[in-house]
Amino acid sequence: MRDEIEKILIDKNIKPTAMRQLVLEVILKNNGALSLIEIEKQFEHVERTTIYRTLKTFQENCIIHSIHDGTGGVRYAICSEGCTCNIGDLHAHFLCTNCGQTICLKDYLIPDPKLPEDFDFENASFVIRGICPDCK
Repeated sequence: MRDEIEKILIDKNIKPTAMRQLVLEVILKNNGALSLIEIEKQFEHVERTTIYRTLKTFQENCIIHSIHDGTGGVRYAICSEGCTCNIGDLHAHFLCTNCGQTICLKDYLIPDPKLPEDFDFENASFVIRGICPDCK
């Protein structure tokens, strides 16, 4: 897995430091989206700001995307290959109301909103709430 992680970072012109590799490994090993706190719990002696800066770097380079799932926090999930984090890449997310897990539904794309000319699109989110298969 280390080679795969290093390749992802190098392909995005990101220096593959040990910390970046470790954070990316945590995200890749998880099937759902993780909060900063959930990622932070994976490390004993790492400052939150270091993890946050790493996540911002990943987000700016379309390795991960952020999700505002309505719980008041932000979660992070891996982008699909070739993702540019533009409207064509935006997809729905599922929030399990039982366990709190947020899952990307990458096959359910959010349609391009046709906004009036004087509006500038920044982001959109679509969250479906219900019970996940693990909690059923």
